[in-house]
Amino acid sequence: MTGTVNGRVSFWWDAIGGPGRRRAPLDGSRRADVVIVGAGYTGLWTAYSLLALDPSLDVVLLEQEFAGYGASGRNGGWLTHDITGGRERYLVSHGRAAVDEFQRAMDDSVDEVIRVASAEGIDADIRRGGELTVATTPAQLARLVAHVRSEEQWASSDLRLLGAEESMARVGVAGTLGGAWHEHCARIQPAKLARGLAAAVERRGGTIIEGTRVSEIRPGAAVTDRGVVEAPFLVRATEGFTAALRGEHRTWLPMNSSLIVTEPLPPEVWAAIGWEGRDTLGDMAHVYMYAQRTADDRIAIGGRGVPYRYGSRTDHDGGTAPRTIASLAAILTRFFPSTRGARIEHAWSGVLGVPRDWAATVALDRGTGLAWAGGYVGTGVTTTNLAGRTLADLILGRDTELTRLPWVDHRARRWELEPLRWLAVQGIYGAYRAADRAERRGRTTTSPLARIADLVAGRH
Repeated sequence: MTGTVNGRVSFWWDAIGGPGRRRAPLDGSRRADVVIVGAGYTGLWTAYSLLALDPSLDVVLLEQEFAGYGASGRNGGWLTHDITGGRERYLVSHGRAAVDEFQRAMDDSVDEVIRVASAEGIDADIRRGGELTVATTPAQLARLVAHVRSEEQWASSDLRLLGAEESMARVGVAGTLGGAWHEHCARIQPAKLARGLAAAVERRGGTIIEGTRVSEIRPGAAVTDRGVVEAPFLVRATEGFTAALRGEHRTWLPMNSSLIVTEPLPPEVWAAIGWEGRDTLGDMAHVYMYAQRTADDRIAIGGRGVPYRYGSRTDHDGGTAPRTIASLAAILTRFFPSTRGARIEHAWSGVLGVPRDWAATVALDRGTGLAWAGGYVGTGVTTTNLAGRTLADLILGRDTELTRLPWVDHRARRWELEPLRWLAVQGIYGAYRAADRAERRGRTTTSPLARIADLVAGRH
């Protein structure tokens, strides 16, 4: 769209003048106690947690661009408590009590991020307004009600079902039939959190090395284009960029997600919309959207654009297809007719890591010293904090409540080879979009296309 900044990593980074002066790249081989590959939220929280427990450690983070370049500086800014892939997948293997404990750990992680940001003086525009999910078609409403009723069976759930009027009193989404709300979510400015957390790691003695691409992680060493860094423990914290590492091409699929942000909206628009509590906002569509009201009164809204690039390729600095920008703008005006005519100021994209079973993991192979965390499928803003604290306990040999959570050492099978992987993703999202169109045209029950897509995707 005319006048829209496209890419340039993200609006979040643009709004604060970019990452600032780049840190020096690796200058020859060296040793460390712990090497972390990737200086996004996972890597930063792991380093922060390790140094909090043992300040004497030599912790080195290796980053191919700059700290927070990936999903950590491009996401929708939802600090929420969702368990990636849902609770039910752990019920048979670990039991209800263990899964409830997992959920409480996620609730606590929301609080922990807010606590650390306050303690470290990180102003990340944090506003705890809860998370609102709306239904705008009868089929969406049926799924929403079923989801809330299912959640009510868990001791750790506090999700509330809202009628249309109560939901619209929180956020005035046109056509709302009902909603669900919980308190364990805050809006954040992602780049501010990444920048502040990186500075906090350095204050505690961690070393962040930028502009250094790691091509291989093997027992005892990370191999880069500028030398080898040896350590007894190596952490893979590469999320959506994992497929570029040697031997990891089929581990996690780099799924694309895109966002747009409006210009600051005038008071009369906000009078029509409300949104005074600054809830994060999502919906029950199969190709769902996510949004926030920013600290400077814009709407940032995101969703799936081009979901996957053949061969696990990733974008360059967040460049976004014009049709994706137009699609997100159409959702914006459908949800909020009063924004019609508002300028779309910035559009950008990023990749998130998707395991074959859509469930995140954190693990350490003590025999090799190789550790990893990720596969957050878009829930990483909070989950990375829990992952970082858990990895720190695992590396230091601490037996804690965190190291006994159900996702520790979870393993998923690898993704299929191309072209099967590309064909599957195109088919899955084609089916989801067709199902959403049918439901907007009046279908009152979930389309069989969506149910088939769930089975193919491994989300059942």
